[in-house]
Amino acid sequence: MQLHNQPVTVSRSTLPLWVIALSVFGVLAILGITIGLLVHFLAVENRTYYYQGSFKVLDIPYDRNYERETSPENNYLSKIIETKMADTFQSSNIYRQYINSQVITLVPDSNSVTAFIWLVFKDARSKKENTRRRIETILHQMLKNKSGPLTMDPNSLRLVEINKVDAEKIINSRCGRRARMSATYDRIKGGSTAQEGEWPWQASLKMNGRHYCGASLISERFLITAAHCFQKSNNPRNFTVSFGTRVTPPYMQHYVQQIIIHENYIKGEHHDDIALIMLTEKVLFKRDVHRVCLPEATQDFPPGEGVVVTGWGALFHDGEYPLLLQKAPVKIIDTNVCNAKEAYNGVILDTMICAGYMEGNIDACQGDSGGPLVHPNSRDIWYLVGVVSWGDECGQINKPGVYTRMTAYRHWVASKTGI
Repeated sequence: MQLHNQPVTVSRSTLPLWVIALSVFGVLAILGITIGLLVHFLAVENRTYYYQGSFKVLDIPYDRNYERETSPENNYLSKIIETKMADTFQSSNIYRQYINSQVITLVPDSNSVTAFIWLVFKDARSKKENTRRRIETILHQMLKNKSGPLTMDPNSLRLVEINKVDAEKIINSRCGRRARMSATYDRIKGGSTAQEGEWPWQASLKMNGRHYCGASLISERFLITAAHCFQKSNNPRNFTVSFGTRVTPPYMQHYVQQIIIHENYIKGEHHDDIALIMLTEKVLFKRDVHRVCLPEATQDFPPGEGVVVTGWGALFHDGEYPLLLQKAPVKIIDTNVCNAKEAYNGVILDTMICAGYMEGNIDACQGDSGGPLVHPNSRDIWYLVGVVSWGDECGQINKPGVYTRMTAYRHWVASKTGI
């Protein structure tokens, strides 16, 4: 039997014009939105820009102390310049773009000091070059302005844009700086969890892999901690150091090459409770890991001054240990008050400093030993005031925390480390 192929008919109805028009309109709309978003992100969307600059401050006799980042001379001059820059930009027509300005270093010469500065602005990419010129013009005008205690040379101004990586390297190489935190001063016993990068010098000293004490990074190779942290062992091979806010797993773990315990420290006693840790390799400074400033031996931290203690110590006496770094704002307490009969009855030496509250509650605790007690100066640069040393339990009435006073050991640290 023969089979014949039957023709197959397909209906080909034409699409209505309104459907075609709607489709074309939809494609054009999507194309328009895409182009609009591209234009927005490439030209309108704000980006962060970093600048490095320098200029000369005139009529200042040569003094090498200007070069030392923690000296009173450096801090005094840097503060005047930073205040002047902030006021100038905030009252300018680019105040909305301005984020931050800082003095990074000062270099003294025969009758002048060169200030090296670091600036951060936000603006649309399309306006970047225009913004740079405006920043330069505003700085030039500031330097020409004769008001104020300083005479500055407008012709010495240099300004260049730098990338984010180089900008962060510059700021992270300086002591005591930290990532911009929220304006709130957050409220370890009675403390609260620290933000990432908030206390970049805080380290965990681990013995045989377990958190044992706190420590503070003071250079690429050295940390400061308490001598009593090595009562069980002072063999460097038993210890490691890690950073960050989580005590485990270890972040940026380093091995210990040498432990330097103060020569006059006696096990079981509280005086000269200070030690240095030298690492086998340098720490690579990052946004969330870099050094704290050491105070000058003559620096004064008066009673009532606000300070912060940080650590992974117990949340209360014989209590549980936190996984995340804790911080607690406390106040420096007058040594005479701390030595009162109802308090420590005269045992606080002038090489020690008390901090906390006589009414108790907020305090360092077990496991915080060796960790930092820090204070921000008027430029928001943080200094190591003390090292967590001892106390009667944690947060008891009339028994505040007792710390090794850093100013008393500044020369000792310099003699051992060259810092």
